[in-house]
Amino acid sequence: MTGTLTAPAATTAPAVPDGPTSPAARPPLAIELVALDVAGTTVEEGGAVYDALHTAVLEHGSGATSSDVQHWMGAEKRAAITALLAIGVSEPASALAHAGSDRTSGTDGAPAPDEATVDAAFARFTALLHEAYRLNPPTPIPGAPEALAALRAAGVKVALTTGFTRDVTRGILDVLGWTVASGPEQWLSPDVTLDAVTCADEVPLGRPAPYMVHRGMERTGVLDAARVLVAGDTVLDLRSGVNARAGAVVGVLTGKLGAADLGRERHDFLLDSVADLPELVARLNA
Repeated sequence: MTGTLTAPAATTAPAVPDGPTSPAARPPLAIELVALDVAGTTVEEGGAVYDALHTAVLEHGSGATSSDVQHWMGAEKRAAITALLAIGVSEPASALAHAGSDRTSGTDGAPAPDEATVDAAFARFTALLHEAYRLNPPTPIPGAPEALAALRAAGVKVALTTGFTRDVTRGILDVLGWTVASGPEQWLSPDVTLDAVTCADEVPLGRPAPYMVHRGMERTGVLDAARVLVAGDTVLDLRSGVNARAGAVVGVLTGKLGAADLGRERHDFLLDSVADLPELVARLNA
């Protein structure tokens, strides 16, 4: 685990007294909610999303390079496809240097792709992804299930945020056997795996907008973004945490980006894996 483990004094909670306490009796935590990305952060899927996205847009006339696709990892997939289709064959790889900005045309002034082409590319992406997951089902990142359980046992809620649609996300969770709280009565319950899940098709804008983080707060009853830790393996994951004004923004190195590349983006901590999160959160909450 890398990074200096410090917490803002304004959000540091008093030490928990010795002896058992009920959830209602616990003092306020510096971190009440951990919001985690899915693919590459909590779920290992062999880069299937990246490959399916790149193949789908290339088949529909895009000149997007591998670097262009990487800029859009973590984004809502239809928005990513629309932007990548706007890159003509002759455009440079730096066309999406500012991922997440509104884009209505290619850098050479070409018009944005028509809706029918976007629909076809999105359908192709979804089909490719389903086939990839059928052949090689997603698995948890090593140590992730234990980390989720440890965080929740310590009174910290866990929510997933993802650029996938609800349909794709449901399939992944079903394969993993992960379950989601149906309401407040199941928050922090050991009978379920997660306290909330928010998908990009459930908010006005996906990453780098903060709305999925905020929806996760809404769904877990957390009122203060300063008490949220956001973690992910992509640049857009970190940007969404910053835009949400999260109390801690954490990069994890289980995706395609290494410490040098992910570390260029604004963050508070870099960790090898989400498996290291319980230790970090425990120190922030001490």
